[in-house]
Amino acid sequence: MTQANNIKTNYHHGDLRSTLLLAANDLLKEVGVDGLSLRKLAEKVGVSRTAPYHHFKDKNQLLCAIAEQGFIHWQQDAEQIFKRTDINLNQQYQAFFKGYINYAANNPELYDLMFGRVIWKQNSATDELKNVAYPSFNYQVEMTKTWQQQGLLPNNENTLRLAQVTWATMHGIARLLIDGIYADQSHVDEMCDCAVNLFTQNMTS
Repeated sequence: MTQANNIKTNYHHGDLRSTLLLAANDLLKEVGVDGLSLRKLAEKVGVSRTAPYHHFKDKNQLLCAIAEQGFIHWQQDAEQIFKRTDINLNQQYQAFFKGYINYAANNPELYDLMFGRVIWKQNSATDELKNVAYPSFNYQVEMTKTWQQQGLLPNNENTLRLAQVTWATMHGIARLLIDGIYADQSHVDEMCDCAVNLFTQNMTS
């Protein structure tokens, strides 16, 4: 069966939206946010120009759906790290910290979309995106609280503020890496180690 026939079959089974999102992620990497359009997406997938509009009313809704998938995938990665029992708490925290940076570095266009001004500065996030993005950060707050209770992170700091500062630090390192200011991966690894040490060295019992 040809790709076009596969797509038509998937469409009839209600899977075209997933197919479009996968193709949109590829297009995002190839042409960036500015070059992405519903018309180009239809051409890439091999469907009519009107087909994507059955699932995304405009480009903004498509971008929000792509970002939504990004948050879902990152939270799944974070949950896997949090559930690991083969490493100690410090290694778990290091894995979480570096996992975030690596996720951003491996998906720079997607990361820009997830946290950049294209969606959030314009106040154009869909309810579906908000319902995924906000709980994703709340999950990090819950992780931070657990690590405080376990003695890994300082428990004399406000949990929300500590989670925010941790996120801001990870985001800052990620941006330096994505923007090419620190292109040397060894620098990034050392920066992550330094940040983890700073967050964990003032533990209180």
